[in-house]
Amino acid sequence: MKACESCHERVNIGCHHKQQPVIARAIGLLFIYLPILTLPFVISSAYLTYWSLKLVGAENVKKWGDYLPSRASHRYNLKNQITMDGSFKFSMAQSKLFWILNCTWYCPYSVALFEWHAYLVKVVENWWCPFGHDRKDSYVDGAIDQSFWHIYPEEKAKLTEADKNNPIFTSDKVE
Repeated sequence: MKACESCHERVNIGCHHKQQPVIARAIGLLFIYLPILTLPFVISSAYLTYWSLKLVGAENVKKWGDYLPSRASHRYNLKNQITMDGSFKFSMAQSKLFWILNCTWYCPYSVALFEWHAYLVKVVENWWCPFGHDRKDSYVDGAIDQSFWHIYPEEKAKLTEADKNNPIFTSDKVE
């Protein structure tokens, strides 16, 4: 059985990569780094969302650093970083610094930033909008004690029973 047939639930990329034209792969590599230009805006957006939650009274909100892997968990450093044999003399894949910058800084910080930002948006959604829909269960990592609607008894009464008692935006310790 071929790898692509055995992993139908996964993104199939490794089984097709070598068949892609070199120019397509080069453009794809460029597209990986262009989002660096947007990082200041995403960082600003995440921090604005974080501070908006703090200003409306949120406590125990996770921080960006909570999503970063431990520095000690990285297998390689500049001394022992492995590299690939390049197809041409000046291939970046032959540079230890290239892999360190990518695998120790760019990728973990980017993934952590987007995971943190998604978490914050889920917390905001759970706070302001305790209304069920078919994707609401995926917001569980942004669970809160009570929604904005739950802290006002007259407004809570308007909610459906499912929304009044959804554990994603209600807890037993309602005050």
